Amino acid sequence: MNDEFEDLIRQIEENNKKTSDLIDILIARNKVLQDEVDSLWAMMDEITKSDIENFSNILEDLEKDVIVRSLMITKKKALC
Repeated sequence: MNDEFEDLIRQIEENNKKTSDLIDILIARNKVLQDEVDSLWAMMDEITKSDIENFSNILEDLEKDVIVRSLMITKKKALC
């Protein structure tokens, strides 16, 4: 009976060791994945900032184009 308990205790200790090792591995993997996520979010922020700047330039050009076209139409009507 005592041998059975010792075997059970040994098995539990082995399982605890395996579980502890697995937890350590998962913590390390989690850290790597968290670093990758942080890097991806930083890239997304840069892309968003770049997109905002690009679209702002496009809108400024479009606004200038609309003003020029409206001036051209006004000039043609005035000459008629």
